[in-house]
Order: sequence, then C-alpha cells, then structure tokens
Amino acid sequence: MDVRLGARLAELRAERGWSLGELAERSGVSRSTLSRAERAEISPTAALLNRLCAVHGRTMSRLLSEVEAEAEPVPLVRAADQAVWEDRASGFVRRSVSPPHAGLRGELVEGRLTAGADIAYDRPPVPGLEQHIWVLDGRLAVTAQDTEHRLDAGDCLRLRVWGPTRFRCPGPRDARYALAVVLP
Repeated sequence: MDVRLGARLAELRAERGWSLGELAERSGVSRSTLSRAERAEISPTAALLNRLCAVHGRTMSRLLSEVEAEAEPVPLVRAADQAVWEDRASGFVRRSVSPPHAGLRGELVEGRLTAGADIAYDRPPVPGLEQHIWVLDGRLAVTAQDTEHRLDAGDCLRLRVWGPTRFRCPGPRDARYALAVVLP
C-alpha cells in the first residue's frame, strides 16, 4: 500500500508540474519528507496525508481510493476487499467502507483510534467538508472551531470543517467510529 500511495503522490505532483520544492512550499512539508513518502521509504502519517490532500484538493478517502481503484467503479465492495490504511505513529486505522468512485460526493469510512491516540489536522482537505462522526464503540473527543465535543458510543456529531480539527481517544478503551464524508 505504501508503495502504491507513494507512486500516486508522485503522479499528482507531476500532473501539476511541481518540483518537490514547490510542493513543500504549498504544503508546509519538508522536501526530504515528501521525497521519502513518494519513494515509500516512510509511511505517511494521517496529518501528512491531510496536508497533501488539501494541496491537491481531494479528500483522504478519494486519494486512498485512487490507490486501490479498479478500472471501473463497482457498486459493492466486500468487507475483506475494503482498503485499510494505518498510521502506526498515531494509533489510527482507517477502513474505506464505500466502494471507490471519484464521481460521487459522499463516502463512508470506519476509523479506529487506540486509547490515548491524538491526531491533529491543521486544515481540512477540502474547505467546508461535511462530516458525520458516529461513535460505534469507546469514547472520542473531537475538536473543531475551538469547541471540544465528547462523544460516547451511539453519539453522532455533524459538522462542516473549515479549520483545524483534532480527534482524540481519551480511553480507557480504543474508539471505533463511522465517518460519513460529504463534499461541499
């Protein structure tokens, strides 16, 4: 997965005719980190992918679906075939539940955070992105627009993302949640 992801990141940069230096300026990520991610020498973190998605104007789900995409969109993807990506550094696992389709505006993702995990995103991948966060198990603290929302199993938070966000699992158990993402 890291090799295919790195190749796709390099393709996106090349499509725009940007050097590593230009992408570094636009994303705020160092040239060396970008180079290492494109060569799959490192597994990008969720925060790094979020910055690159913002520069390329796509959601993380779309980027990951492009890496896993079939030649033709399919209406059904079996659980065993759903793309899973892990940010080992932060304790975040992301499963793309919706079948990949670049032309649709909504997507469903399953997120898992280990107890104590804390992920901060400095900007949304797409300004005004609508999110529905439904906690399936455990506890989740979501901060958006300087307001922290504490969610327990069964709770659902709906918001539009315009600025920084933070997802934190206060524990004592891991958190599992469904994330519905709708493009503006």
